[in-house]
Amino acid sequence: ADMERLVERLEKAVERLENVCQGPGMCGDASAKGVAQYVQAFDALLAGPVAEYSRISREVGGDVQKHAEMVHAGLMSERALLVVASQHQQPAENAFSELLKPISEQIQAVQNFREKNRGSKLFNHLSAVSESIPALGWVAMAPKPGPYVKEMTDAAMFYTNRILKEYKDVDKKQVDWVKAYLSIWTELQAYIKEFHTTGLTWSKTGPVATAGAKAAPAPPAGLAPPPPGPPPPPAPVSSSTDDSASRSALFAQINRGEGITSGLRHVSDDMKTHKNPALKNQGGPVRSGPKPFTAPKPACNANPSPKAPPLLELEGKKWRVENQENATNLVISDTELKQVAYVFKCTNSTLQIKGKINSITLDNCKKLGLVFDDVVGIVEIINSRDVKVQVMGKVPTISINKTDGCHVYLSKSSLDCEIVSAKSSEMNVLIPTEGGDFTEFPVPEQFKTVWNGQKLVTTVTEIAG
Repeated sequence: ADMERLVERLEKAVERLENVCQGPGMCGDASAKGVAQYVQAFDALLAGPVAEYSRISREVGGDVQKHAEMVHAGLMSERALLVVASQHQQPAENAFSELLKPISEQIQAVQNFREKNRGSKLFNHLSAVSESIPALGWVAMAPKPGPYVKEMTDAAMFYTNRILKEYKDVDKKQVDWVKAYLSIWTELQAYIKEFHTTGLTWSKTGPVATAGAKAAPAPPAGLAPPPPGPPPPPAPVSSSTDDSASRSALFAQINRGEGITSGLRHVSDDMKTHKNPALKNQGGPVRSGPKPFTAPKPACNANPSPKAPPLLELEGKKWRVENQENATNLVISDTELKQVAYVFKCTNSTLQIKGKINSITLDNCKKLGLVFDDVVGIVEIINSRDVKVQVMGKVPTISINKTDGCHVYLSKSSLDCEIVSAKSSEMNVLIPTEGGDFTEFPVPEQFKTVWNGQKLVTTVTEIAG
């Protein structure tokens, strides 16, 4: 049922886009002659890297193909906004937020698809796309949209590297898929640098854009224009959009220099309360100054979705431990070498895995304690906070990614373990001593890179230990 609703939303989005765009070079005019240069350049991106990514995704098929269709719909929503910007002057903040809604919806649809398909065999593909798809929000970023896209692209690298490692010598098509997908964002960065260096470029002429601004082609003579498509379902716009717009307006005021005081009214002595105490006793409401800026609070959902039930079960070869809270005695004991464990959204709990298992993944966990005997593959800790992991036997590799606060207790037989970390902080490795205690060693978080004339040389900074 969820998939049917998602498909229905996508069909509506495509219908609205078809009213705006009838193919590359056909927005706002019957030919490319009337299309802004940066819209034509975006069409080239769609016809190049995006088309290649879509083609390979169709060959891979399954969830990857469905995901690619959503990504394409998001890029078409972005193209529609570029057309509007090329024909209109920059709108007010609230109108701009409305114009951003179709893009926001597509970003949310892509990420929701990943969350609903965590059991997919192509989960790394879905994760790579979901982690980087917020890059479509560059149109709301100022003054550095290019670096924002780069940051989102880097977020996908963890998963694309896993795909390359898994399929490098097995399936060339998967490797080509990674290259095609990453090239979209690389080309987009170059596109932004050329046409929108400090933010989305708006027309200097034409009407001011409104929430309902469109750039649909004129209907043929004698035919009534088609009825407007159904309005998009409401979707929250990222708070970073509002923050960026607010900051831009603030900087614009500051840059006026001395002119910023031109609208102030002179206050004479007889209007000052400290010189005229009687003014304090006069009736009427007391005017207060402007309230300090506060970040907008997320809207409360009147009908919050029910909390997912806790889960601990074996599904095929995968042990699923999900949504556990305040569970201090979770144990998996009947294990086999071919099995893996996936621990998701567990809070303030402890889990013990006995025996030898293939791999363990902790994802979105908080204040979780994990104790295990032996792992023949890898232990991965992703998007988590305040976790403690203790190895009783052996493990060859531990990966820590986007995690704040991670303590790893090694056993004497696992001292040769490789620990790989990225975008993480407050990491400590505890080494056993002869007396049975542990000695704590921090994992460096800060590095120094210099050019030695031939290559980049990276070392740990002194303050990082």
